[in-house]
Amino acid sequence: MPTDQDLQATGRALSSPVRLRILRLCLHRSRTNKEIAGLLHLNPATSLHHVRTLLNTGFLEAEEPRKGNRGAREVPYRATRRSWGAALPDAAPVLVETFLQEIDGLAPDEIETTRMGIKLNDANRKELMDKLHAVLEEYARRPADEDGTATSIFLAHHVDRTAN
Repeated sequence: MPTDQDLQATGRALSSPVRLRILRLCLHRSRTNKEIAGLLHLNPATSLHHVRTLLNTGFLEAEEPRKGNRGAREVPYRATRRSWGAALPDAAPVLVETFLQEIDGLAPDEIETTRMGIKLNDANRKELMDKLHAVLEEYARRPADEDGTATSIFLAHHVDRTAN
């Protein structure tokens, strides 16, 4: 059973859009700190701070070091998928910000969106959300398709206070 200290460390590790983006980058492909810094337009020291936080909390794991350019030792990192089931209280703001950062610069035709308004009682709303979560859980547990394209899904549900 996780201690309060473990839960706090998990919460801190997952409370940064940059760290969530690092996890996404390292989900299907191992990446070095230098690669992560370049892809996220970060100073390598800044990305290393985030990488170490994710390593220390078990969200990333280091793979065997390899020789990089000019013989430098590089350590590739891979996401452990532990973040999928991690409880993150008050996650909405960090998840929304992560999503906005990830889609920044994409062309409109590179983003599929759906939006709808519905009015459900508590039982039917819970049924809908449980079904959606079950579908996402099913696909999250599947192994990656070797010939697949890495994509992300962001699902948000909120009360529409203007329509009541």
